[in-house]
Amino acid sequence: MNQPQTHLDSTGSEAEFDFDAIVIGAGVAGLYQLYRLRGLGMRVRVFEAGTGVGGTWYWNRYPGARFDSESYSYGYSFSQELLDEWDWSEHFASQPEILSYLQHVADKFDLRKDIQFSSDVKAAVYREETNSWQIELQDGSRYTSRFLITGIGLLSQPTLPKIPGIESFQGQSFHTSRWPHEPVDYSGKRVAVIGTGATGVQTIQEVCKTAGHLTVFQRRPNWCAPLHNAKIGPEEMQSIRESYDEIFKTCGNTAAGFLHTADPRGTFEVSEKERYEFWEHLYASKGFGIWQGNFKDVLSDRKANKAMSDFVADKIRERVDNPETAERLIPKDHGFGSRRVPLETNYYESYNRSNVELVDVTATPIQEITPDGIVTTDRSLEFDIIIYATGFDAILGSYNRIDIVGADGRKLRDQWQEQLSTFLGIQVNNFPNLFMILGPHALLGNNPRSIEFNVEWIANLLEYMRTRGLVRAEATIEAVASWYEHVLEQGKDLLINEIDSWMTGVNSNLEGRDKRIVARYSGTQQTFRKRCNEVVEGGYAELNLQ
Repeated sequence: MNQPQTHLDSTGSEAEFDFDAIVIGAGVAGLYQLYRLRGLGMRVRVFEAGTGVGGTWYWNRYPGARFDSESYSYGYSFSQELLDEWDWSEHFASQPEILSYLQHVADKFDLRKDIQFSSDVKAAVYREETNSWQIELQDGSRYTSRFLITGIGLLSQPTLPKIPGIESFQGQSFHTSRWPHEPVDYSGKRVAVIGTGATGVQTIQEVCKTAGHLTVFQRRPNWCAPLHNAKIGPEEMQSIRESYDEIFKTCGNTAAGFLHTADPRGTFEVSEKERYEFWEHLYASKGFGIWQGNFKDVLSDRKANKAMSDFVADKIRERVDNPETAERLIPKDHGFGSRRVPLETNYYESYNRSNVELVDVTATPIQEITPDGIVTTDRSLEFDIIIYATGFDAILGSYNRIDIVGADGRKLRDQWQEQLSTFLGIQVNNFPNLFMILGPHALLGNNPRSIEFNVEWIANLLEYMRTRGLVRAEATIEAVASWYEHVLEQGKDLLINEIDSWMTGVNSNLEGRDKRIVARYSGTQQTFRKRCNEVVEGGYAELNLQ
């Protein structure tokens, strides 16, 4: 264990802590939080379960994994020197390049010296007598700190489907987010992919190119739109570099931090000709514009959403040769954009290949996994490789896997079982000195833009406390209740909150996760930041500071 530092607790007596702050996770959030706290002169340790930095981009190495936000809008904005020296090779960078970028950041700012790898946090217990946290790793070692900060993400705990026999399969099998670090060879192999969400789409469109035969088991089709990725040459990169101020300003002015924001017009405020010309333009444009930059009412008005859904359905029919297959790929249970929209490159054309078959498991469910393959209600299929693109225990899973115990022995998972609530998505009542970067009910969107804001908000609060000799911060019950009502209000009338998805906390792979909850902040970046800034300007009155 590291040599402890000596601090004073609230009674003025000495209390020994190993660190001023412990951060869990060395992804985009954890790296920046470490950088900011070190800049305040704090002694910080980051515990990372993996063997390297990267978080999401360390774990998700599946074929086709890449940004669906523009690379230059997704990187850090805090260092001009970093912006000046890093070249992106594609508009939507692939996982290897993203991981290289985060490794470069860790090296440039000498962050690794304060990161402990292969260190999976098992438990975190708040110690009332010293206003501090004790962290226990899976290997049994323990560390203490005044503050605990989580950078563990809302999509980091993978789930496997509830299918008997998964353990019995004798070939290669893996979840997309636990992909082997060594290359996987599909050439000539019989490959199965279960799941057609965002990761499934990216995987399918790549694996089909080399697999001997690919069978896609679709549980629920999703509305997908073209990514339209392209290489970035030296001249374009220089132009991007010269435009960074404008790029980040645009991100700061849009609803969710993307380079796209809703069109101010309503769907039916324009002529039919204008409407379809606009949709054709969006369908031919890069990135999330078709989801985030559509008519203002597409995600809230059922009639507008139906018209947009019909447009995209026709695009799918145009791209898929077999009419029956095309119809199976068109969602019938939700409208366009009411679930996360996977961005794709020739995904629909994958089904035109002779080596690709689509199996609808709603019509012929999977009964079991056998040592040789998969058995459905109508046949038995043999496979060499099974890929599970079956998503995550979203929102709650990354927190529930850690035994987090707050004041009076209160467990976080039990409190959230009663009601999922936070203050600003950053703090939770009954859990003093615990701060979450993009916790439940925080603004998501273009995550690095939200991460930078949240990290700086936390760092500024800790600096405020240090200069005033304060050692304890806890959101009041009233502040949490007020934020909960605000979150509900911001999500009112949005179609996305009326659909079963990870964004409403529903997961068919998990027991007791069949009811929708309001799990994320659905307001704009402006309303979120305004409220956060009001807390600061009011002297943190919503927090019990001691």
